[in-house]
Amino acid sequence: MTPEQTSWFAETFDALVANVGQALLGTERTIRLALVAMVAEGHLLLEDAPGTGKTSLAKALAATVEGTHHRIQFTPDLLPSDVTGVTIWDQGKRVFEFHPGPVFASVVLADEINRASPKTQAALLEVMEESNVTVDGVSHSVGRPFMVIATQNPIEQAGTYRLPEAQLDRFLMKTSLGYPDREASVEILSGAKDRTAGLSPRITTEGVGRLSDLALTVHVDESVLDYVARLLEATREDPRTAVGASVRGGLALVRCGRVWAASAGREYVVPDDVKALAQPVLAHRLVMDPEAEFAGVTAAQVIDRVLDQVPPPVMRVR
Repeated sequence: MTPEQTSWFAETFDALVANVGQALLGTERTIRLALVAMVAEGHLLLEDAPGTGKTSLAKALAATVEGTHHRIQFTPDLLPSDVTGVTIWDQGKRVFEFHPGPVFASVVLADEINRASPKTQAALLEVMEESNVTVDGVSHSVGRPFMVIATQNPIEQAGTYRLPEAQLDRFLMKTSLGYPDREASVEILSGAKDRTAGLSPRITTEGVGRLSDLALTVHVDESVLDYVARLLEATREDPRTAVGASVRGGLALVRCGRVWAASAGREYVVPDDVKALAQPVLAHRLVMDPEAEFAGVTAAQVIDRVLDQVPPPVMRVR
């Protein structure tokens, strides 16, 4: 990127964060992560208690980029065709017509995704990976940008279907909004019911595509790539994990690192970018050893230990 492009990227990214932040107070880091996922053309998994603003985040993102937003409430009786769409015979025209499902939107909120059956959950796999939906042998593009924000509650697990590891690996990041601090809570309680209603766009969907294209030009030095590879290997060698981070996880970390660096006004990735993103990008991809999990060890603790043990590359000044 040229210096002018780098400055435009950072200023635009900050403006998007500030705009979304008008609807979700006290959650700037999560908003940044969500926008990184969008610009990196990935998907976000939110695990949070009910009522923390997950729906508001999806609506605010869509409004900020002048895109469309659909919400799908996942329930045990939801069918795959309820998500992707269906082909219906039109007697008047005597042709089959495709009726797109709610997955055709810029931002799709898959609310309580773990309450749907595995078959319905799998209906999202193709579109999350390829941005296409295939119905009756015909592929339909969902457009650009396209982002799935899936939510699941850490409580009320009765009647839920745990997301398979292969599907978790499809999500670029996993994070949570959490509860706002007291000052933000007071401001939320004293304000309007729906803060997303008054948001105005700060960029077009075409502009988001331009951000995505520019992020691909951010330089990643071979030493940083080696650092990422060593982090992946360390998660696999840790005795507390049954399965470590995949190669897809490493690619995701590099993709997010490029966007994170550009949002900070840099045209190159540094090890601190990798460290800042390791938890949300890698933790949900680990499969814990049953004994370690029973002892209370979490994937987040494994990532913290790996970051402490694996030395980052040292910058050489010539």
